[in-house]
Amino acid sequence: MKMSYEKIVQISHRIMGAIEALDEVEIFEEPNTIRQETVKILTELMHEEEKVGELAKARIISQKRTIAEGTAEWEILYKKYYHDELRKLGVVFNTPATHS
Repeated sequence: MKMSYEKIVQISHRIMGAIEALDEVEIFEEPNTIRQETVKILTELMHEEEKVGELAKARIISQKRTIAEGTAEWEILYKKYYHDELRKLGVVFNTPATHS
């Protein structure tokens, strides 16, 4: 999911506000410095997320047969490959147990 720079800045303000609201946290750095670092980290994460999406798409394209983008099969494979790529990066999702 692509996010605009403006949205990232907005989120960084919310994060800084949440940090400032915590009684358990003492801030030793200027809030704007922390917010700017948050923007940097979020921007880097968004670039990584784009790379993961591209890797998932490349895996679909590498299939022996053509799978049209937008089809149910394409969507299922994209989600599977996307989560596979995230797992390779150490991102693990807790999925609810299914009942048979």
